[in-house]
Amino acid sequence: MDILQLIGSATAQGLLWAVMALGVYITYRLLGISDLTVDGSFTTGGAVAAVCLLGGMHPLAATLAAAVAGAAAGLITGFLSTRMHIPVLLSSILTQIALYTINLRIMAKPNLALIRVTTIFTVPEAWGWPPAAVSSLVGLTAVGVVIGFMYWFFGTQIGTAVRATGDNPAMIRALGVNTRNTTLLGLMLANALVSLSGGLVAQQQGFADIGMGTGAIVIGLAAIIIGEVLFSKRNFLARFIGVAVGSVIYRIIITF
Repeated sequence: MDILQLIGSATAQGLLWAVMALGVYITYRLLGISDLTVDGSFTTGGAVAAVCLLGGMHPLAATLAAAVAGAAAGLITGFLSTRMHIPVLLSSILTQIALYTINLRIMAKPNLALIRVTTIFTVPEAWGWPPAAVSSLVGLTAVGVVIGFMYWFFGTQIGTAVRATGDNPAMIRALGVNTRNTTLLGLMLANALVSLSGGLVAQQQGFADIGMGTGAIVIGLAAIIIGEVLFSKRNFLARFIGVAVGSVIYRIIITF
């Protein structure tokens, strides 16, 4: 029974972190760039969500606010890279370092506790559901919504342009697409998902910490690699699902 509880808890955690891994997939695989903003924007999502919840904001609104904050972080990295012509790897490192100070300023201290604060997990727990089941339900819902949105978005004209920017930027520029804008959009969307995950994780664990995003990029890349091994020759939708499955498997392995 203890093993089943461990697996259930790890699965719940893996689903929440899968949203972050899907954001990393956008930059790492679709755009073909290494974005290290992730470690900072994940914490930004947790910090913004915690501050908004402590201020009395509705949990859903606080979670969306976290995603918007992450998009702003991606905008900074994209601006430095596409407008200031700083290599994207260095741009993301600069943003990540800056976000450490910004996150401290948002929270006003290194750690914010969410004790006796209504979160997105509170209502199902009040119905008597076990915490692991609630976390799994919220995580599965979030992953389903995000995968559905990504599958729709990357099938649109602008989404296809973002994908083409990573596959063959010279070709897509020849077709009249501004690759600077598509790169900027991809970075914003990726970091919005990363921060969304950070907001969910902060609510699930009951606190936001300045170091909660440390190593997030490694977790995201591990989930992607595991997912690609399992779904290497599948269609576009299955690749997204594979990333989520990879995140769960990675979390189970770490737990054991």
